[in-house]
Amino acid sequence: MSKLFPNATIRTSAPYRFDIVGSFLRPENLKQARHQCSCGDISCADLTQVEDAEIAKLVEHQKNVGLHAVTDGEFRRTFWHLDFLAALDGVKEVDAEKFSVQFKHDNVRPKTLKIVDKIGFSESHPFVEHYRSLQKMAGETEVKLTIPSPSMLHLICTVRATDYQPIERYKDNNQLLLDDIADAYIDAMNIFYKLGCRNLQLDDTSWGEFCAEDKRKTYTERGLDLDQIAKDYVYMLNKIVAAKPADLAITMHICRGNFRSTWFSAGGYEPIAETLFGHCNVDGFFLEYDSDRAGDFKPLR
Repeated sequence: MSKLFPNATIRTSAPYRFDIVGSFLRPENLKQARHQCSCGDISCADLTQVEDAEIAKLVEHQKNVGLHAVTDGEFRRTFWHLDFLAALDGVKEVDAEKFSVQFKHDNVRPKTLKIVDKIGFSESHPFVEHYRSLQKMAGETEVKLTIPSPSMLHLICTVRATDYQPIERYKDNNQLLLDDIADAYIDAMNIFYKLGCRNLQLDDTSWGEFCAEDKRKTYTERGLDLDQIAKDYVYMLNKIVAAKPADLAITMHICRGNFRSTWFSAGGYEPIAETLFGHCNVDGFFLEYDSDRAGDFKPLR
């Protein structure tokens, strides 16, 4: 307990008073191994061995600095979001002419997602085994699972995409798409909960886009109602939160992109403050704040 905050209480469950969002810079040997695997120079099993070794070192580092919960640094992923989303039932990763967002001063290898069938989550999803592996390394220390928010799937496939063509199931029925996505996340949440997960973080850059005046203008000119989309995303999130076990903490990490220390959105939270902060029922937010890109603290009112 700090002398500066004598009335502060020590939290014994997530969200904690000091934490990290969970992603770490990948070590050079891990990046090299991933490249070698993609070229066929080493096997997937060889890559997994490198991942295991680096994650084990990272877990010990997080323990040593006193974090209450540890992550795998997202060391098993190619992208922070696409690996999880592409492995959902009914979703396919496809090549694209360009990435769905443009970062300042840098480019990303173009990949995107396409909805090809009913959205769902199965126990065969690779993140289930990833979680089991991290649990073994963590031992008695709590594991924090970080996955992309359900909003990201809808955003990438139907909002960012200018050529979205819904499959028959979702044709003229966006509400069914929202419910299927939310239900898939509820299934995922329950599977991870049975494995011991009590700390789940949803990573989301959609809100950063909805804060950016240039992106709001572009989407509006395409005929998209961003205010309604924001309400739809809160609907999905609240449906998931309403179904969670009482001792599971669900938090949301909102940022404006981070690729080689650059970004793709800028703007304060004012355009989405009432919808998000006033109505979203997650247990906590991890927010960029008090900067030229993220604005000040006023929207928290």
